Amino acid sequence: MADRRAGGRTPRRVSVDADWLLQHTRQSPPRLRARVHEYAAAASGPSLARTLSAAADAALSRVLSHPGDRSIALDLLAADALITLALLAQAQSAPEQLEEFAISVLGIWRSHP
Repeated sequence: MADRRAGGRTPRRVSVDADWLLQHTRQSPPRLRARVHEYAAAASGPSLARTLSAAADAALSRVLSHPGDRSIALDLLAADALITLALLAQAQSAPEQLEEFAISVLGIWRSHP
């Protein structure tokens, strides 16, 4: 819930997930960072890790639908970054479930044709 600050202005709402993503992609090349944020914004899930995993899956699906097309390289890099971020988010939020999470993500990715 947004709160009122001094001066009577209501600050804009900022997603904690968006802040987390910005913090962890700040050092990335701008084009890659933009693509990662684009996929993450379009994804949803019950947790940050699951949302990022869904975003990675969407990026990988796009890559696999354009085999051999070099124009899709940025999406492949985004898929890699997103799955790395998903694993990091899981490790930070519930490290005891990291192995189970990683296995489930791997299972999803192996199901791609």
